[in-house]
Amino acid sequence: MKCPKALSPALVCAALATAIALVPGCARPTHKPVVIGAKKFTESIILAEMGAQLARHAGSQARRDDLGGTPALWLALKQGDIDAYVEYTGTITRQILQDDPHDLAAALAAHGIRVSRSLGFRNNYALGMRKDVAAAKGISKISDLRAHKGLKGRFIPEFLDRPDGWPGVKRHYSLPQTDVAGMNHTLAYRALVEKAIDVTEVYTTDGEIAQYDLLVLEDDQHFFPAYEAVWLYRADLAERAPAVVDQLRRLEGRISEPTMQQMNAAVQGAQNKRKEGAVASEFLESEFNLSTISSDGTRAERILVTTYEHLKLVVPSLLAAVLVAVPLGVLAVRYPILGKGILATTGVLQTIPSLALLLFMIPVMMWLVGKGIGAPPAIAALFLYSLLPIVRNTHAGLIGIPGPLRESAEALGLPPFAILWRIELPLAAPTILAGVRTAAVINVGTATLGGFIGAGGYGRPILRGIDKFDIPLMLEGAIPAALLAVAIEMLFGVIERAVTRHRQ
Repeated sequence: MKCPKALSPALVCAALATAIALVPGCARPTHKPVVIGAKKFTESIILAEMGAQLARHAGSQARRDDLGGTPALWLALKQGDIDAYVEYTGTITRQILQDDPHDLAAALAAHGIRVSRSLGFRNNYALGMRKDVAAAKGISKISDLRAHKGLKGRFIPEFLDRPDGWPGVKRHYSLPQTDVAGMNHTLAYRALVEKAIDVTEVYTTDGEIAQYDLLVLEDDQHFFPAYEAVWLYRADLAERAPAVVDQLRRLEGRISEPTMQQMNAAVQGAQNKRKEGAVASEFLESEFNLSTISSDGTRAERILVTTYEHLKLVVPSLLAAVLVAVPLGVLAVRYPILGKGILATTGVLQTIPSLALLLFMIPVMMWLVGKGIGAPPAIAALFLYSLLPIVRNTHAGLIGIPGPLRESAEALGLPPFAILWRIELPLAAPTILAGVRTAAVINVGTATLGGFIGAGGYGRPILRGIDKFDIPLMLEGAIPAALLAVAIEMLFGVIERAVTRHRQ
């Protein structure tokens, strides 16, 4: 029998090295751009857009980075992934510092962070209801909720966990409601309007308050602190790009609460939705007579950027999984008792909910590489998810090789590694490739969850579309993700057919 011809180990290593080198984003930028962070709600993105446009006006390269909630932004700011973002004083004292310091600036300076003066408006937490529902039940203030135990409340997950959110307000007002769960902010507004729920959290600058004619319940026992909008920025930004800091601080005292509400409404409106970048540009032009460039770009440009970001997640995680899973599959065949443990462990990893695994990897990667936000935890989670199909298929491919073939190779005096490299792996290659193919397609879909932690990719427009209830924006991420998965499926199909022909 003629043994299948194996590829040279040097050629395989060279191909892997080339692929890794070509992964988008591996090259270190010559000049570090200024990165303005944004939380995943409209107001934060508008303000971050203003910051990025002002930074570019100051002569710096700048971009906006959409991350998750407060913990993600604060961590990213401290570890240098972003340079500045807009935060609210109540959030700083209650959630970030978990204290109300006498000198806020000094308390933040201890973390290497500086704070601006107020941008001119407050965006306070409040509870909101439909006016007709509240009137029918005689509710006008938060304390009135005590008499209505059966009210259904839906709040964003962060509000459910924060000490200045539902746990604090429930305790402060002795509220009896138990039908409380998490829901996306925009979807909660729609559920409120459709009477599917009774109460939700609102931000006092939300455009939906006027759009849906909602009642903001009076905080009659003064639980919620003042949430003045301020810039938080790294101290080294003032040294690295002082002109950028000067431009950011031009917004101090310049944005009124009605103006902010109008800008939010322009983006969140039921009809004629506008992009955050366009709204930010319009404000800067009217307020400062500045002609700035929006970060929005055309749809084609945005898809190219998100595809680039998505490949930065999928390719490294898949390559790492191949390099680890194939040897694990070989070990599982050589040592059956150990193999049972390997297969069981990779199987358990596959059963962990993807979002839970993603969040679990944040502290792990923070400990390992000092970076817990963005691409590293997403790549790590995708790597773990890719192991099972590749390990199982490697195991199945090697187990399926006829025993007499191995015996013939041993009789010829081939050492074990030569048998593995020149006979067994080439024979098992179609089955192994099928596992890699499955892992690659799964990776493309699962990588969209990276948008929750600022890893970019197709998850970013999907999550923004959900936040704005903008179907075209959601499809801007969903359709390219599906097309990329189909393209990868077809690519691996071609490779598998080529390998099969090579064996014959």
